[in-house]
Amino acid sequence: MNNQCERSPIVGFRFTLSPMTSDFVSVIKGALKETNLQNVWRHTDDVSTVIRGRSEHVFDVAKAVLSHATKTGEHVSMSGTFSVGCPGDTAGDNLLDVTTEPGNGTAGSQYVSSQFALYPLGDPKYMDIIYEEIAFAKERGVFNDSMHYASGIHGDIEPVFSFYEATFDRVRAKTSHVVMTVTFSVNSPSHEGQQHA
Repeated sequence: MNNQCERSPIVGFRFTLSPMTSDFVSVIKGALKETNLQNVWRHTDDVSTVIRGRSEHVFDVAKAVLSHATKTGEHVSMSGTFSVGCPGDTAGDNLLDVTTEPGNGTAGSQYVSSQFALYPLGDPKYMDIIYEEIAFAKERGVFNDSMHYASGIHGDIEPVFSFYEATFDRVRAKTSHVVMTVTFSVNSPSHEGQQHA
């Protein structure tokens, strides 16, 4: 088996959106409908949604979906996996030959708490890379806490997503196959009194 992955430009994000309300269907469908999806390939099934394309568009769409889902004030969580590299990506179901300008732009101000785990797959110096990105989060002012199996990131939705996109792109420049799992929580009762970072 070839352990040297090609540096594929295709970025994917598979996520599950979970509004804590009995009207969850309209929140999920409404968020997807309000989001400009023209620059990504998308497929939704009974468990999750996957979007694929250029990095800037995948992160733009992920941020917009979460932002639209939380406008109601309901507690919403989003869990998902960003991935780039081998072995399963193909050019058949993605949009790469599109504008580099994000289709959704800036999100409204919103406090977001999140946790992420970073996996620079196949890199023998993976822990050094992970520690570098934790230090980067502290520099950006979005680091919240160290914990088992993850690191906490919080703040306003714009700097939080800006950090995740920058970290993902920084690591993919060093390692051909990168996976990053993230769980976001917005409008949680436990966030009362939290200020935007």
